[in-house]
Amino acid sequence: MTMTQKLSKLVGLDLLSGSSPTPQNLTKIISFCATSASFDVGSAIHAIVIKLGFCSNVYICSSLVDMYGKCGKSWNAQKVFDETPHRNVVTWNSLISGYLQAGSPLRATRLFLDMLRVGTEPPTTFSFSGMLVCCAQLEAEELGAQVHSLGLKMGLCDDVVVGTGLIDMYSKCCKVRDSWRVFNQMRDKNVVTWTSMVTGCAQSGQSDEAMTLVREMLRLGLKPNYVTYNSLLSSFASMDFWDCCRQIHCRIVKEGFDSNVYIVVTLLTVYSESNCSLEDFRALCSCVSVWDQISWNAVIAGFCNIGSSEEALKCFSEMRQAGVAVDFFTFTSILRAAGTLSALVEGKKIHALIFKSGHASNLCVQNGLVSMYGRCGAIHDAKWVFTLMKEHDVVSWNSLLSGYAHHGFGEETVELFEQMRRTEVKPDNTTFLIVLTACSHVGLLDKGLEYFNLMRNDDLPEPPKVEHYATVVDLFGRAGNLHEAEAFVNSMPIEPGASVYKALLSACQVHGNRELALRSATKLQRLCPNDPATYILLSNVLLTRGSWDDAAGVRKLMYDRGIRKTPGYSWI
Repeated sequence: MTMTQKLSKLVGLDLLSGSSPTPQNLTKIISFCATSASFDVGSAIHAIVIKLGFCSNVYICSSLVDMYGKCGKSWNAQKVFDETPHRNVVTWNSLISGYLQAGSPLRATRLFLDMLRVGTEPPTTFSFSGMLVCCAQLEAEELGAQVHSLGLKMGLCDDVVVGTGLIDMYSKCCKVRDSWRVFNQMRDKNVVTWTSMVTGCAQSGQSDEAMTLVREMLRLGLKPNYVTYNSLLSSFASMDFWDCCRQIHCRIVKEGFDSNVYIVVTLLTVYSESNCSLEDFRALCSCVSVWDQISWNAVIAGFCNIGSSEEALKCFSEMRQAGVAVDFFTFTSILRAAGTLSALVEGKKIHALIFKSGHASNLCVQNGLVSMYGRCGAIHDAKWVFTLMKEHDVVSWNSLLSGYAHHGFGEETVELFEQMRRTEVKPDNTTFLIVLTACSHVGLLDKGLEYFNLMRNDDLPEPPKVEHYATVVDLFGRAGNLHEAEAFVNSMPIEPGASVYKALLSACQVHGNRELALRSATKLQRLCPNDPATYILLSNVLLTRGSWDDAAGVRKLMYDRGIRKTPGYSWI
């Protein structure tokens, strides 16, 4: 059936017979073109509207604005709007919706404010829901609160669509407490309302609250949709929540959402970030039914996350052979895989492909290139890419610093860090950890302590973590200052972790301090009773002091407790 026949059937009129359609028929046809995004047909109908002299009909003009907006032609929609002599609230809403669909929330916001200034007709719930989407996309919390106040004044906040929009807006503006307040005050809630609240909790890291909401939905007889489960899953993407992920996955299978393309992609991401086994991840990959760019990206990133970089490179090759377009996300993941494998040849081939595909100016890709070359030991290439970058963020600096530090260029790392301090880019916890490690490896004790004190006194969003303290202990230990290292551990403002005592034990092994080693091993055993490293390190300390029997006793105790050391292996 041709488009003309479909339209004729829709309006009950033979468009080829020469008879003139009525304004009502034209409105129906234009609405059909808007729904089906038929721009060519819609433009032809617009010409008929002009020819028949219906340009002043507010209903036809509103439909034309809506049609052009849904076809992604916001310029045409604006032109029809400007030429419309009499506009109603539907005309304004149609253009606002068009700009939102075109990704121009700022233009849509200005249009809403113009509508309020004109004051011909009061805004509707549709107007408010569109405006709340604008505020959410712009993360304009203050403006969103003003819209909320106006909605309360006009009595529109009881509407479930407006209420849901408020929850979403406050969540995306990182005001989850306000989202909860709106949610609790709503009398009528549908599945979308509950899902918006679940998404807000998930995005703010409130995993337990998100799970509680879904359980409450089920108790009330509301059936969560795939978006609900998608948001719930994303909040548990961590090794700490592996059991929760599997429970949600079981529920997804029970509800029949396991073949949903969005759910499968989220499962791939969550499983890989929860450090699942290679077998589990491969089994999940077999559930992918649509192998588009998003699916391939999730699979490649997933293999990188679980440490199977060879599989990631293989999938990248298969993705290209399948003719699926790669994007900056693909390149970021595959560069990480090449860096992990120290596959410099493959990395350079990927770099050439990045130039060819036009992604060389993307900041994330540039950071990935610096990191890849740094991990492969090609420090000059990493520096070259870094120098060519027009802008640098903290990831850019960390990638280059890490490359220098990991390959023994301690003094160069310090010099580079001093350059970073002279820029507007502020160091983060990762930056300081890299620099402290570099100072430790080349024996720059005073410089390392200077940077650690700078970190404690600097205006950082987070205080030093256990790994920073462990690095300082290693710094003292490599310099032979074992008593200072122990005093530093005893004065820590946070609970010393296993890494701190392991660093102290390693220093005791190098310098043969048996007494301190015994004290450290005792504390480490309390923290990690089943960690073979504790026994191995203590045994090695005793061996360096000639206490062969005591060392053998530690090894025997280790085996008697059923603790086994994981054998090392080489790439060679």
